[in-house]
Amino acid sequence: MLKNKIMLMVLGLSLILAGCSSTGSQNASQTSKSTTASNKPSIQQSSNSTSSSKNTQVGSSQSDGTSTGSSKTTSNSPKQPVTNIPAPSKIDMSMVTAVRLADFNTGWVGGNGWIAKTTTGGKNWFVIYQGSGTVRQIFALNRSDVWATLDKGGSSLRLLHSSDGGQHWAAIGTVPNKAFLHFTSKTNGLSGNAFSEDGGKTWHTLSTPKNIVGDAYFHDMKIGWVVTQHNNQFYVNKTTDGGKSWKTVMSKNLESPLAGAMIRSAGTNDAWIELIGGTGMTQTSYSVFHTTDGGKSWKTVIANSTAGGGPAPGFSLGYSKGPTNKGSKPGFLYVVNSQIAFMSGSCPACDTPNSIGWTKDGGKTWVNSKVTLPGYGESYLAIADTNHGWWITTENTKPSIMYTTSDGGIHWTQVHLFH
Repeated sequence: MLKNKIMLMVLGLSLILAGCSSTGSQNASQTSKSTTASNKPSIQQSSNSTSSSKNTQVGSSQSDGTSTGSSKTTSNSPKQPVTNIPAPSKIDMSMVTAVRLADFNTGWVGGNGWIAKTTTGGKNWFVIYQGSGTVRQIFALNRSDVWATLDKGGSSLRLLHSSDGGQHWAAIGTVPNKAFLHFTSKTNGLSGNAFSEDGGKTWHTLSTPKNIVGDAYFHDMKIGWVVTQHNNQFYVNKTTDGGKSWKTVMSKNLESPLAGAMIRSAGTNDAWIELIGGTGMTQTSYSVFHTTDGGKSWKTVIANSTAGGGPAPGFSLGYSKGPTNKGSKPGFLYVVNSQIAFMSGSCPACDTPNSIGWTKDGGKTWVNSKVTLPGYGESYLAIADTNHGWWITTENTKPSIMYTTSDGGIHWTQVHLFH
């Protein structure tokens, strides 16, 4: 009987142990399946999340920008282009200091630390460069190659260049003077008696005579012009061998010393010479002469004598026969070609100080527009052809204003107020 009790106890214990083993295996199995099942949806969710993210990004670029989740709007909103040029509203563009055009619709203006471009004839402008220094000149060889000089003080100017119309700029060198900068090719540049053959990176000098008034002007590496004065006379001198030798091609007597001179050229035999005389009572006397045959013969384009400044340079006391440009002081001379030149005038004592005149026959005749414009600062011209041009007037306490003409200067229309 005792034996039977022992057997029953062993049998019960075995059943208990078997049950425990079965339950443990089942639980282990369920736990494993649960983990696997849990992991599979997790992987799938990750996959769906990635797919959803891609779809949202694609949808974002096509949507109107609305979203039900603010975090998604932030993470999926299209990224704005990174630029170091602030929005135009943050840049003070009120004072223009330089202008250049490639054609009537396309051109550039500059000011204190900025350059802007238009492709709409001046109606709209967008800033394409911002940095330190005042832009003194902009020169465009074409719509792509553009140079600009920055004045940071001193006798030299920092030179910038763009090969894509101003979208990107590189500081490439230093111009050694502040004369008129122009390029005859992508590599050959000239400024006064300095020349560059590597696009403005390095500069070398050409020889010039003594007693120069104003800056020398080289049309190219060989042909150059200078104005000198001594013994109560002025002389126009020309070189055809890059400054090795100079020849006097015009001379006239002076009633008073020259205060300045400016030269422009539109061809190998072409030269426009502006001479600045005396100043008094807000009046300045000046003359403009022109040659188309290399200096063999000259036309008197302008001879502005004034009561305050005396006779026009090259003319005697009391001379007042002209031809004259409107205004009591010279403005900005812009030479288009050997036949066309425009020049603004200034009258500081007038209510509307700015005037403009032109020749379209090489200087045989001079025509003055009836239009006068406000602005007591510098004025800037950029003329595209015989009919189309820009005229920008400035004033220290007021925004610069841009006007355009499509009828050769007879009428001018305001197209932009710079802010």
